[in-house]
Amino acid sequence: MELILWRHAEAEEGSNDLARVLTRRGQQQAGQMAAWLRPRLPENCRILVSQAKRSQQTAALLSKSYEILPAINPDATPEAVLSAIGWPESERPVLLVGHQPYIGQVVAQLLCGEPQMWPVKKDAVWWLQHRVRHGVSQTVLKGVMAAGLLEPRR
Repeated sequence: MELILWRHAEAEEGSNDLARVLTRRGQQQAGQMAAWLRPRLPENCRILVSQAKRSQQTAALLSKSYEILPAINPDATPEAVLSAIGWPESERPVLLVGHQPYIGQVVAQLLCGEPQMWPVKKDAVWWLQHRVRHGVSQTVLKGVMAAGLLEPRR
């Protein structure tokens, strides 16, 4: 199973967390990351987003075809997220547009065996793959891309 974790782009402040929208800069960041991701995504990739407006706006710059999954809302636990996406049994690749702190916790758990508090920058992508080699279950880090690396140099 391939799992692509994409933290939503920069969002406005606000008291209603699910209603917060992307800033102008966030829209630019998400557009650049979407342009980078689009030609690289595996075929038949399932795109999952939380109920938060900012995650939906981030995903919409990549594709109009995504599923809203309340189980990956901002307050989700790493265990709930992994269960909701079917890790590692899912036959289809999954791109999840979500939130901190659980994205960092999921990455840490899959790579180190425990959900540590790893920081993940806004609009960053972590690409992981589950495989079995010689009877041993492994999680492989295929790549990490940060929004700042995609921005044009000034």
